[in-house]
Amino acid sequence: MISPTSMRHEAYMKMKMTEKDEEKLLDEFYAERADMVNSPPHYNQAGIECIDAIKAATGDGCEYYLQGNIMKYVWRYRYKNGAEDLKKAHWYLERLIKEITNE
Repeated sequence: MISPTSMRHEAYMKMKMTEKDEEKLLDEFYAERADMVNSPPHYNQAGIECIDAIKAATGDGCEYYLQGNIMKYVWRYRYKNGAEDLKKAHWYLERLIKEITNE
């Protein structure tokens, strides 16, 4: 026989699972809407893009940072995010070209 306590627990767990499913759907919705290659929302704090802060902090060293990220994303694309990682590598390559041509 099922006790009232276990029934409350089961109802609670069903409610929590529903909440988690809703959160997951919302996360997927916002991830699809956000441009995770050109302007990921988690790389912008208080209106400052992380890449701009890195450039300001490292000066010419920023080129090496960009080169490292190109290598990282090309290296892992088959094992992590597929085409998204190749798009990120492309983004960093475009940024590196701008850096060295002063565009």
